[in-house]
Amino acid sequence: MKLFFLFLLGNVLLSCVTRPSENLSHNPADKLFEQLNAIKNNGILFGHQDDLAYGVHWKYKEGRSDTYETAGDYPALFGWELGGLELGHSVNLDSVPFEKMHEFVLKGYQMGAVITFSWHPYSAVDTTKSAWDNDHKVVKHIIPGGSHHEVFKDHLDKVAAFFSSLRTEEGQQIPFIFRPWHEMDGGWFWWGSSLCTPDEVKKLFRFTIEYLRNDKGLNFLSAYSPDNHFNSEEEYLTWYPGDDIVDIVGMDNYGDFRVGSENLEAARQKLEIVVGYAEKTDKIAAFTETGLDRMTDNKWFTQKLGEAFPKGSEAEKIAYVMLWRNADTTHFFSTYPGHSSAADFKKFVRREKVWLLEDWNRFKKENKLE
Repeated sequence: MKLFFLFLLGNVLLSCVTRPSENLSHNPADKLFEQLNAIKNNGILFGHQDDLAYGVHWKYKEGRSDTYETAGDYPALFGWELGGLELGHSVNLDSVPFEKMHEFVLKGYQMGAVITFSWHPYSAVDTTKSAWDNDHKVVKHIIPGGSHHEVFKDHLDKVAAFFSSLRTEEGQQIPFIFRPWHEMDGGWFWWGSSLCTPDEVKKLFRFTIEYLRNDKGLNFLSAYSPDNHFNSEEEYLTWYPGDDIVDIVGMDNYGDFRVGSENLEAARQKLEIVVGYAEKTDKIAAFTETGLDRMTDNKWFTQKLGEAFPKGSEAEKIAYVMLWRNADTTHFFSTYPGHSSAADFKKFVRREKVWLLEDWNRFKKENKLE
């Protein structure tokens, strides 16, 4: 593992060198933005967290995917989690080895998929505390001027090293979306609304992105994704760090889709708020995280999720929707082969505007976006 992190450190140093092939017009991140921007009014990419790494009843088997084995194609977007990387751990919060994640990211990119990362970091104030330990204040101590700002920078250095190592065999940077400090409007994380002010979160978000881009020389798309605790654009932007920092405006939403307490109209209206802001600021709109734990509604995909962005709705303009991970039979947010919701999932992804990987690759080829 030490050799792996030395490799990453070397790549961070290399990333500070200007590469002629990565100027503005050929920057892979810019190209990814153009691709996602082109999808508006054409399709919605389906994504799934950890899809290549494991699924229900299996782990780390080449070519396997719950999505593929259910619907006959891979997701168009793969999500990955960085929590634990900041402490030098060899595996992330969900026990995925970072070396394997590195391989999966390269494989996904070679397949043509979009890559996105979330980050549930340990506290820089007390590194025994996970992202969900919300019994102490952290954010005010790690933003510039805070008592643990240098510790936090060390954590970001490890993230930067991993990001910088994500290159093709030809040395080209793999484009990706980074989605830090998500669901900040909830109270379950140490960066949530119960432990810090909107201004503190804005400073944290801004410093994170500027440090990775300006100090570490990384090129990527950044995503802003509060939870569903808003009903207006003003409320949605409560924690927003600025148009110069954010490329993708999104929303996480589980609450409006829970069985027994669904509010599909509210979910659709919130997506329309996201789309509306994206349209007037030239951002990408996305449904960054959702799902139904244990998939207890066999028609959830077509009758619940699908109804959040029906044909003709502004909400249809989102670029992608990503479901959370399939860990095992007690904790899964999409479907898998043999599950009673599998038939409904296949019907959902056969819709004209819900795209798996083959649809996405075909669209890029036909529109010369490869």
